[in-house]
Amino acid sequence: MTINYQYKNVQAPTKVILTDEQTAGHADHWRILTDDMSHDVPQWLQQMIEQAAMPKGLNSNVSAKDSCLLLSENQPCHINQVLAMKDGKPECFVNAYPCVNSPYGLTGRIERVIVNEKTQDAVLRLRTSDGSVIYAFDQLYTANRHLYQQDTSYYVNFSGWAHEITLSEQDEVIMVEDVEAIRYHRAFNDIVAANDGQVPDDIQARIKDWKPETKEQMAPVEINLGHMCAYLFGDTLGQEDEAWCQGQVLGKQETLFNGKPVILFDVVILREQNADPFVVRMGAMSTAGTQAIQVNDYVQANIWLQAAIYKENQATKSQSQAS
Repeated sequence: MTINYQYKNVQAPTKVILTDEQTAGHADHWRILTDDMSHDVPQWLQQMIEQAAMPKGLNSNVSAKDSCLLLSENQPCHINQVLAMKDGKPECFVNAYPCVNSPYGLTGRIERVIVNEKTQDAVLRLRTSDGSVIYAFDQLYTANRHLYQQDTSYYVNFSGWAHEITLSEQDEVIMVEDVEAIRYHRAFNDIVAANDGQVPDDIQARIKDWKPETKEQMAPVEINLGHMCAYLFGDTLGQEDEAWCQGQVLGKQETLFNGKPVILFDVVILREQNADPFVVRMGAMSTAGTQAIQVNDYVQANIWLQAAIYKENQATKSQSQAS
């Protein structure tokens, strides 16, 4: 009998190690949820222990014998807590941060992990299948840290906490007067509309052949910047997960975080041709301002963007994409 072995050189994504001085911590994130951190946060951490779960992420064999243990809760908005372990028992507290669960995600590769191994804070640099670059805090780094592979596509769920979320400025408009730009805009819209809303494969050739039928079709085009989708990640090393975005609200629901009313907004912040939309579930404290935001409104927000990668999701998404 002949046995053939196939060698696979599995490599982890590149790591950029942060010092304690470069790590911002989570004080600003807790301030989204409470004005009394010294009282509320320790109380919340104690309460979560009573109903804590052990998230698996990509790991099928979560073990209390690992050097670090990740605890979580089965709630839409919850706390993740990291404990250092020794001989299967908690030795000391390492870190804790508030999280939002999200059903929305994109497929992409992990290009780089920016991490403080001491605190288990990690920011993933992800490149989606359409080429977009996204930075997000890794909710499940403690569970997944030994399993990430270079050049492997993962389905990543995206969520976040909103430091601030408001209606977009509706009076921000620009006037496009360039003849070629107007022609391209009108041609593209006409061709797609005549093709049942689908972009044909030969769109560029059709645009080249398109001719206006009326003078009105070549009139200047007014673009409302308040109706655009945009995403800008942070420019400070280790804080790229602090993002500014603008997008349209697709869904809205209410929930609670340790008795505090929270509104969950499902917001599409990137919506490009021939690409899956980038939708983020954002948690925001319930106020008169956030209550006034409605589905279909365009909003601007400063958010702490989060990512979560689960093994179960990989199988589910692969099956749905293959079917």
